[in-house]
Amino acid sequence: MHDAPSADESLAGAKEPLSTGLKQRHLTMLGLGGVIGAGLFVGSGAGISVAGPGIIVSYLIAGALAMLVMRMLGELSSAMPASGSFSVHAERALGRWAGFTVGWLYWFLLVIVLAVEATAAAQIAHGWVPGMPQWAWVLVFMVVFTTANLTAVKNFGEFEFWFAALKIGAILLFLGLSLLAIFGLLPDTEAVGMANLTGQGGFLPNGWHGVISGVLAVAFAFGGLEVVTIAAAESEDPERAVGRAVRSAVWRILFFYVGSMLVIVTLLPWSSLKPGESPYVAVLDHIGVPSAGQIMQIVIFVALLSALNANLYGSSRMVFSLAERGEAPRALLAVSRGGVPVRAVLASVAFGFASVVLNLYWPDSIFRYLLNSVGAVLLFVWGLIAASQLRLRRRIEREMPERLTLRMWCFPYLTWAALVGMAGVLVLMISDEGARPQLLWSAAATGAVLAVAGLRELRLRRTERSGR
Repeated sequence: MHDAPSADESLAGAKEPLSTGLKQRHLTMLGLGGVIGAGLFVGSGAGISVAGPGIIVSYLIAGALAMLVMRMLGELSSAMPASGSFSVHAERALGRWAGFTVGWLYWFLLVIVLAVEATAAAQIAHGWVPGMPQWAWVLVFMVVFTTANLTAVKNFGEFEFWFAALKIGAILLFLGLSLLAIFGLLPDTEAVGMANLTGQGGFLPNGWHGVISGVLAVAFAFGGLEVVTIAAAESEDPERAVGRAVRSAVWRILFFYVGSMLVIVTLLPWSSLKPGESPYVAVLDHIGVPSAGQIMQIVIFVALLSALNANLYGSSRMVFSLAERGEAPRALLAVSRGGVPVRAVLASVAFGFASVVLNLYWPDSIFRYLLNSVGAVLLFVWGLIAASQLRLRRRIEREMPERLTLRMWCFPYLTWAALVGMAGVLVLMISDEGARPQLLWSAAATGAVLAVAGLRELRLRRTERSGR
């Protein structure tokens, strides 16, 4: 092992000491599969229950916001690839406090969600093999994915490639079968027409309030796209690779999400779908697919393991980048001969292994509180990405315009529009009784990290003044 050099302060940055084992196909599939998870396969039921067929509009709004954020992040990451991605961009654009805050917040978010995903996957596996306790499954998953991430980055890439391929294949098959059923081309089916879209109270049965509630229910399902820009730093041609991955991902993801919702509410009355139950299972049951529930359980299981793997990777690279810039212990900079930040990986899985004990004593309650504490953190991260892009775009145009291979649309107007949209979601969360606790807990976590960042900044400035 060796210690990585400190991060370069220039806009272009220094060459990363990590390996470059990720190929273009890995990044492309990571971009496509990174946001296809249990939030879509199961969580979309909650959105349909409040918005009805208007969930299509809810997904269009939330998806448009996520696409704008990804375009901004793609622009910055293709010009300045770094393992810390938006944390590095925030530091260059707004100062050390911003890089520190967004980096630690995102790391905190990922390690919590990583443990939750291991628990959810363990619950499914325990249902298949009741003789093996839930906590033991969590331990197995953590050992397997920690080992894979410690050996070589290409192992992470291969896991994600095949996980994403399975999820995308499942959605494409679902869309194909659903379209055949809609047009009455499957055995024992008749064309459904527009009855379910316009009946049951109309397209907007709960009005625009239902659409807005739907946005709150589905907006955070788009979290996970950011990892592709973190991974770009370990690809063979980061400047071009991230641009290609972002371009191919954003439109296709919107197609998967909006297309799925369109066929679901066309085939079934929206009022027949229940929160907490997979609308995908309901559709497959409706069109007569044998063992639909078990098929979707397998897909959801794979989606959870995929998210666990991606979050482990993203969190380890984020904390490694923080250590490079002196914002995390420098002991985390140890890199193996294969270019893997071993101690950063171990630090990032620590809470996942601790969750084995939590699963033993509080399997049904502890993670609900943990998720509430980070639920809205993604919005704060997105806000800092937009603010960083506003500041850095002009600098990139002045200092290295040749690196602007991917440009934000209609800059700066759509960047400002995205910031307004995020502020709107925050206001809606404050006014929504169900979402308010999540926002308040996340705001408290953000405030705590900001306070530490502020105290650290004051100490650093005093040290700099005393050294002059």
